[in-house]
Amino acid sequence: MAFDAAFSELATVLGDRLSRSKSDLDAHGGSETHFALAPPDAVAYPQSTEDVSRILSICHEHGVPVIAYGAGTSLEGHTSAIRGGVTLDFSRMADILTINQGDMDVVVQPGLTREDLNRELRATGLFFSVDPGANASVGGMAATRASGTTTVRYGTMRDNVLALEVVLADGRVIRTGTRARKSSSGYDLTGLFLGSEGTLGIITELTLRLNGQPEAISAGICAFDRMSDAVEAVVAVIQMGLPMARIEFLDADAVRAVNAYSGSEVRETPHLFVEFHGSQASVAEDAERFGEIVADFGASGVEVATKPEDRSALWTMRHHAYWACLGLKPGATAVVTDVCVPISHLAQAVEETQADIAASIIDGPILGHVGDGNFHAILLVDPAQPAELEAAKSLAGRMNERALRLGGTVTGEHGIGMGKLAYMEAQHGDAWDVMTDIKTALDPKGILNPGKVVRG
Repeated sequence: MAFDAAFSELATVLGDRLSRSKSDLDAHGGSETHFALAPPDAVAYPQSTEDVSRILSICHEHGVPVIAYGAGTSLEGHTSAIRGGVTLDFSRMADILTINQGDMDVVVQPGLTREDLNRELRATGLFFSVDPGANASVGGMAATRASGTTTVRYGTMRDNVLALEVVLADGRVIRTGTRARKSSSGYDLTGLFLGSEGTLGIITELTLRLNGQPEAISAGICAFDRMSDAVEAVVAVIQMGLPMARIEFLDADAVRAVNAYSGSEVRETPHLFVEFHGSQASVAEDAERFGEIVADFGASGVEVATKPEDRSALWTMRHHAYWACLGLKPGATAVVTDVCVPISHLAQAVEETQADIAASIIDGPILGHVGDGNFHAILLVDPAQPAELEAAKSLAGRMNERALRLGGTVTGEHGIGMGKLAYMEAQHGDAWDVMTDIKTALDPKGILNPGKVVRG
């Protein structure tokens, strides 16, 4: 009855921008990974902050859940409407509002994707650096505190969001931060909403830090006979302070998958993918030094790509690795999990994970943004075989426990959603209760993305 009353009011506000068609509901209740379909009761398409404020005010009054939805690329069930309610699809709030070229920042709406943003920025000589692989919306990237392939040089969303406009659960609109590069004024509310996964407020505008497009870019790929050698090479490169823009790792299974998917002929052994940004002279020097370091760990030599089309082909292979890995087991879904550990423990974490997967009944290619200690396992399961799903969840659980034992975190970039909820207490202890207190203060009726991140 509460939803019927809310729906009637929402329909008056939104008209045909409120949908209850089954196809629309199912499209917004699915997941890219193993989670079961959990559609909302309605999908709303706001066009302005005022729309979002009015929607939240109505839903707050009637106690109806609200789930923010960007590009739908999350991996831990973040956008699943497990308690029904209204999904806010931000595809109609995807504009660039202001480019401040001299200050190297941009003001955007949350539904804008990172690829569309960078296409629009090309003529300015600037770019937005955070690259999680998927063409995610920047609002979703902020809500999950995303990172990705370029984190080792340019940082995560935490480092690249200057300010936010946020609509709170009761419809109030607040602004956090400014376009200034620093402030010591009050609590860091911008940091509070980054990574909150839509449980504390709905982001409706973002001010993002930009970087200058580098004069020269050099990418490369090198093969190793053993995964441990590749990982140790990464650690050595990081510890020697070589200024890499990206450094990625694929194990032999992941390389086999991308070969089959893209038609490439990369040697099917563990590989590192690397990229350097800077002047013509500096990238050449950095690439040469990188080759010398990795050679000490048995690398077969670095194949360098400086032409844009060659670099694009290289990183397209990496970005399509998830879909390529699914192709190793036709009809499979996956438990896709990530952990992050201190760089000095990376080799141990990867080796123990590989051994754990090898001893299991399922396959699980390993890859990751190893320059910051973050790696992923794509644990392939047959949806018709419950035993495989349980084995994958058990493997993911042991990865989480291993990461905590080594001083790391249960997720470096995927976020918590509902997939990693069971490990929050182990990582945070009493601090998880404090998160629940903050949630209660900002969302006392618990309508914002319920069942994610915190208890309840």
